Amino acid sequence: MIKNDFTHNNVFWQVCPRGERASMQKVCERCIESPEIYDWLYLGFMAMLPLVLHWFFIEWYSGKKSSSALLQHVTAMLECSMSAVVTLLVTEPVGMLTIRSCRVQMLSDWYTMLYNPSPDYVNTLHCTQEAVYPLYTIVLIYYAFCLILMMLLRPLLVKKMACGLGKSDRFKSIYAALYFFPILTVLQAIGGGLLCEYLWDS
Repeated sequence: MIKNDFTHNNVFWQVCPRGERASMQKVCERCIESPEIYDWLYLGFMAMLPLVLHWFFIEWYSGKKSSSALLQHVTAMLECSMSAVVTLLVTEPVGMLTIRSCRVQMLSDWYTMLYNPSPDYVNTLHCTQEAVYPLYTIVLIYYAFCLILMMLLRPLLVKKMACGLGKSDRFKSIYAALYFFPILTVLQAIGGGLLCEYLWDS
């Protein structure tokens, strides 16, 4: 958030656009740095979570009863891989398999919604921004693409290949994903900063 003009209340506050963050001089600066190794480790960990959970629930509900378990494993890996590629392509710079980021400076950078200013000590200005761009939203975008691709590909595959399972059992691994994706989203929204800081401190 920046101060960029004067008003009758002495200062006018404005939210930095997405892809920018406030500098120490309270001026918005564009994020042009490359993610550090720990940022990539964090993104890799969050990207692997859906795949591991997919594999777990496919095994849990298929076991030895279905010959399609291996094909479902491959499909899950394909879904997550395609989602990761598409997510990188739609993130700045668009169309490239690279991202630019703002360097994480402190834990509070992840939770700017908790630090809305009160210039006059009476009224609170709600100007939340993504100071850790794009580490916060890119994971959520990735989960959305994973869910979309799963709903497009997996039901058709399971319906044709999971012949050894009853009708009620065929789609249980998909139903499980409909539960764990919201949980992963909440984990990213609330605990993303804590997890990233833990990786940095390890």
